[in-house]
Amino acid sequence: MRIGVDVGGTNTDAVLMDGDTVVASIKTPTTERVGDGIVAAIDSVVQSGGIATTDIDVVCIGTTHFTNAFVQRRGLDRVGILRIALPAARALPPLSDWPEDIAAQIGGDAIMVQGGYQFDGRINAQLDELAVADAAKRFKKSKLNAVAISGLFAPVNDAMERRASEIIQNEHPECKVSRSSQIGRIGLLERENAGVMNASLSTLAHNTITGFKGALKTLGITAPFYVSQNDGTLMSADFVEKYPVLTFASGPTNSMRGAAYLSGLKDAIVADIGGTTTDIGVLNAGFPRESSVLVDIGGVRTNFRMPDVLAIGLGGGSYVRYDGGSVTVGPRSVGYKIDKQALVFGGDTLTASDIAIAAGHASFGDTSKLESLSRDQIARAADEMHRIVEDGIDRMKTSAGDAPLVLVGGGAIIINRDLKGLSEVPTHKHSGEANAIGASVALIGGEVDKVYSYDELGRETAMEQAIAEAKERAVKAGAIASSTEVTDIEELPLAYVPGGSVRLRIKVAGSLALNGKEAA
Repeated sequence: MRIGVDVGGTNTDAVLMDGDTVVASIKTPTTERVGDGIVAAIDSVVQSGGIATTDIDVVCIGTTHFTNAFVQRRGLDRVGILRIALPAARALPPLSDWPEDIAAQIGGDAIMVQGGYQFDGRINAQLDELAVADAAKRFKKSKLNAVAISGLFAPVNDAMERRASEIIQNEHPECKVSRSSQIGRIGLLERENAGVMNASLSTLAHNTITGFKGALKTLGITAPFYVSQNDGTLMSADFVEKYPVLTFASGPTNSMRGAAYLSGLKDAIVADIGGTTTDIGVLNAGFPRESSVLVDIGGVRTNFRMPDVLAIGLGGGSYVRYDGGSVTVGPRSVGYKIDKQALVFGGDTLTASDIAIAAGHASFGDTSKLESLSRDQIARAADEMHRIVEDGIDRMKTSAGDAPLVLVGGGAIIINRDLKGLSEVPTHKHSGEANAIGASVALIGGEVDKVYSYDELGRETAMEQAIAEAKERAVKAGAIASSTEVTDIEELPLAYVPGGSVRLRIKVAGSLALNGKEAA
């Protein structure tokens, strides 16, 4: 028995799963205190399912809590920054490309010391351990209890980052250390940004996970809980405390994983229509296609993994406005206040959901409130909503041929006709809870992103080493070793670099182990 929860900007969804069967589901408005909504949603599906809390094997939660905190600049820690790269990488100091407001808010002391590696793991400069110890003392004196460490080519060899972490925690035991090699990829500045971002969420991560644990304890649930990350896999509670930044964009990922589960399709386009936005992504082998470009989060460039998702301002709560002969839908939305502000609920705002109801494609609320809308107004608004989604799908397609589309999300009621460029649009009665289902069926993953010399090792040996390391990381995260499978391989030859050097990125995923057994 599994419980999946997904907290969105408009709704909090929860499902109770027994094997492949959805036993109960609930969609409730997201509360200002996120924990309250989670407790209410879980309690509802437990009661609806008629089960005892002792029957629950695992709880999987997807949350936007950390993303929102960083974007909104709230609840963040000041961070001590240590860059291990001198005499190289001196020109651009840490936080050089950050927006001024957030750089001033979280930027503590930023110190650069000698050390780092070359692209193939050879030492570029020896680590200056005395300088690292002095930096730790300076962080402690400045009361910086969150520290981010980034080293030159640390994803290839993280020994210096690990040693620096040991020194810092020996000198400053109260601090929490984020190592960039555990978060980002090759590319010092963007990886450093990701490490600093992660460190700034340290206190919030601790408080959030403590709150989740307290909420489950209040409900009498003793089963372990996991939090979904943005590659469609799960993290343990302890892992989330260390790496909260990996939850960024986990909401759209959960929806895509849920869409794959419900439709049975492994390769398809997914449109998740919520109350505020429509997130369009692409499934490859059952997992979200990964973004191949640097990702901007709250104005900060990073290079850690993120799903390739196009978010457009169209949802069930989107404003509909008429200006003479033209109509505009979105991007502004009533969000979680739709049950008070939409026309069918007695409000004074015409929304996309009102149009869907007026067109006869959905039925809820007081339809008499829509009698003032003309057929022409309804038709023009419906045409505009479908045009917006069609344009978004066209932007995400990589070929001119027709592709299958899986339509999910509570706001999917606003789409009711064939869309251009699609071969099929399968539907499912639980598509509105695809995000929570995606969280509940998530696997445990592991990833390696390193540079290997094919001339020295040979392609086959390098590939075997990378896969073995990725599987080892998945098992350490909680996967059953025998269930791990490779989900993605990317080979990128490095031009003008000797030794037949190739950047290998390997992702694996496996079933969650619970008391030594595979989760049903």
